[in-house]
Amino acid sequence: MSQHPSIRSLSTCIAVLILGVLSSGCSTSKDEILPRPDSTMMDVWQQGTTGSGGSAAGQKLMDARQSLRRPISAAELAASNDQAEFSRTSQNEIYSQFKRLPNPDLVMYVFPHLAGSDPAPVPGYTTVFPFYQRVQYAMPGERTEDY
Repeated sequence: MSQHPSIRSLSTCIAVLILGVLSSGCSTSKDEILPRPDSTMMDVWQQGTTGSGGSAAGQKLMDARQSLRRPISAAELAASNDQAEFSRTSQNEIYSQFKRLPNPDLVMYVFPHLAGSDPAPVPGYTTVFPFYQRVQYAMPGERTEDY
């Protein structure tokens, strides 16, 4: 069963056409696709930090920021002082804000028993384990007595 000559030449033409299209994708250079910029990263950084006009634009930006600053009002100061007891200072840094809650030990006695596929005697023993799996902490002011 041989193919007709025109079908064979058509399949050859299609294969050559596909090969030509695929190989043309590699004909571009890296510099055509990704041209190198004229500025370095340091130039971009300097332009972003000082503004586009140099130091005059930077000074203008600083003046605009300064005009937006305002003093803290008494109400805002009082609101921040309400949270002061939860904040760390040099005075309360050495004391723990969140006290550990007691985690009692539970004592369990295991009676003598037989264990394993060939029942082997296991003598009775006592074991100790904590009640809670993790250490529990109290919120500030929730628990006042020392442990």
